[in-house]
Amino acid sequence: MKVLMINGSPNERGCTYTALREVANTLQKHGIESEIVYLGKQPISGCIACRVCTQTGKCVLGGGVNELAERLDEFDGVVLGSPVYYAGASGQLTAFLNRLFFCAGRHLAGKPGAAVVSCRRGGAASAFDQLNKYFTISGMPIVSSQYWNQVHGNTPEEVVRDEEGMQTMRTLGENMAWLLRCIEAGRAAGVPEPKREMPVRTNFIR
Repeated sequence: MKVLMINGSPNERGCTYTALREVANTLQKHGIESEIVYLGKQPISGCIACRVCTQTGKCVLGGGVNELAERLDEFDGVVLGSPVYYAGASGQLTAFLNRLFFCAGRHLAGKPGAAVVSCRRGGAASAFDQLNKYFTISGMPIVSSQYWNQVHGNTPEEVVRDEEGMQTMRTLGENMAWLLRCIEAGRAAGVPEPKREMPVRTNFIR
């Protein structure tokens, strides 16, 4: 089994990475692989609402979205990580996820998802809520921990000193591993996956 982790911070090995790494280390203890995908420092364009991807399955803007979309079937779970900017996720991650989930979210249905946020002081709850919405609209079970999945600190060294935050990340890793094993056992026992209807789109103004 393998878990995809997306690092939405412009700092490749900063506070967000430190939190994700703690989750990854816990998963590894259970024999579960993980891959941290770093989005980089270059600007990432937001969705332009062209809807071409609804016909082709690919985003016309590229920028790494299509490459990752093609690999989603490799992963059994997803963890999204972001620093907190103005009580929200980073612009790079938001733009990337809007396009990834719109063009390829169907490949994530049924896979456990978790959000991790890193902040100096405040705004974590709002950013955490924002990221969880990608899971709830995509039919993904949300993995929880002993507290909201957040760490505090202005540097990786400070994050490591956030003992409760680090413990929350380890507990998240334990819960993710447990849920993945439960899903695996259910499939082996012949438990069918939920039956999914064709989506119905209803506009409020007709």
